Amino acid sequence: MVQRSYKYRFYPSEAQSVVLTEMLGAFCDLYNAALQQRIEAYRRQHKTLRYFDQSSELKAVRAIDERLAGFSYSAAQQVLRRLGKAFTAFFRRLKTKAKAGFPRFQAKHRFDSAEFRVGDGLTIRKSKRLGITGIPGEIKVKWHRALPAGATVGAAVLSRAAGKWFVCFQIVLPDQEGPPRDGAAVGIDVGLSSLIATSDGESIATPHWTKHVAKKQRRLQRALARCKRGSRRRLKAKHRLARHSAHTANQRRDFPHKLSRSLVERYAVIALEDLNVDRLARSRLAKAVHNAAWGQLRSFLEYKAASAGVRVKVVDPHGTSQTCPVCGADVAKTLADRMHICPCGCVMDRDIAAATVILQRAQGMGPGTGLRSQSQRVTA
Repeated sequence: MVQRSYKYRFYPSEAQSVVLTEMLGAFCDLYNAALQQRIEAYRRQHKTLRYFDQSSELKAVRAIDERLAGFSYSAAQQVLRRLGKAFTAFFRRLKTKAKAGFPRFQAKHRFDSAEFRVGDGLTIRKSKRLGITGIPGEIKVKWHRALPAGATVGAAVLSRAAGKWFVCFQIVLPDQEGPPRDGAAVGIDVGLSSLIATSDGESIATPHWTKHVAKKQRRLQRALARCKRGSRRRLKAKHRLARHSAHTANQRRDFPHKLSRSLVERYAVIALEDLNVDRLARSRLAKAVHNAAWGQLRSFLEYKAASAGVRVKVVDPHGTSQTCPVCGADVAKTLADRMHICPCGCVMDRDIAAATVILQRAQGMGPGTGLRSQSQRVTA
């Protein structure tokens, strides 16, 4: 079975938006109350509460709190499960001696999602609109693509971002992966000036999203900083900044989506370097590495390739940019050296040379095998 997420935007009316906000506020209060209960139970009695301990009290809590009682019972259970997952992750980090990060109380303006079970608290009506327990009427949804036929729809996560509302359906599909597709193979080298360079000689420049939006981002942040806390003017400035940040994030996400789709449609085998992006993101090039988003591109490539019969192979990145693809000799270069020049006579762009070496490693070929007939520039 294959799990997929399908995300759609929905458009509540003004009255429905108010009730949705109240629902998230009620769930936030439940989360904070459950966290406080766990803290007090351990402080006073050294007792660790679990999800089942707290969920058994949920009916009694709903009988007292009329606001919470008006919304889905199963969604309230998911709030308690969410807290349970936070504690599970906290104890796991303690065992690995990582920075633990004890679960924190949540602010209502940051508690932006709620999980439902489709058919229990949230339904897709015959009119293709959403019905949510506690929300008056039906809610219009923009179905920009249809849910797959025969899919099992399990959970649905409602979320709020920059004043917009979204629903993300978690679906389960039968594994229909067929035999590997036949076709061309390509090696891909990722970089900072060129986002990718392929063994076929193609090079795509890195879009500098951060640089392009930095000026407006600074201006909006300064405007927010000048506003009085708690004022309506500050709230409007905050929404403007959130919309700008969301727009930038959408642009950054759209580019690797389209690039990965293009690569999957053109090639049957894609070879990549197994880079430690987290380590590189802690170097002096951290800002440029984050802007390039290599990890996001690889993630998009892998999940698109899995459903298209395309094989993605990762290879050891050590020395790919210092190795000659023709003779295999080590040719030392600094970051300032943008051309690969080898005593054997091979002269080409260093990123394309590295991409060729990556493809050779993925295919188990030695340097120089069959390269004279390819499109690289080799001078005698």
